[in-house]
Amino acid sequence: QVQLVESGGGSVQAGGSLRLSCAASGSAFTIHAMGWYRQAPGKQRELVAHIATGGNTVYADSVKGRFTISRDAKNTVYLQMTSLKPEDTAVYYCNAEGNYYSDFTAWGQGTQVTVSS
Repeated sequence: QVQLVESGGGSVQAGGSLRLSCAASGSAFTIHAMGWYRQAPGKQRELVAHIATGGNTVYADSVKGRFTISRDAKNTVYLQMTSLKPEDTAVYYCNAEGNYYSDFTAWGQGTQVTVSS
């Protein structure tokens, strides 16, 4: 079973930066892709950024040029967030897609990011 543990959320003023981390743990699994989603109050969960095994990345238009997703060889994914805006305030969730005897999708518990104006 794969578990995702997130860290790095918090409160920051507009224009500031935060770095989120998400570490995958478990045994004998293969992760094909990892990503970050977010959900603001009263809104649906939306994709923020996604990175595939080959390094291809996808970003939401709203974060392009401000956020950077990266992943290391130990199945930890990072989201570097700069030039934060109040509209970036949300709970951020880590996501992983992979295979452990069968295909799976795993989610982290979520970490709060609050950006004040």
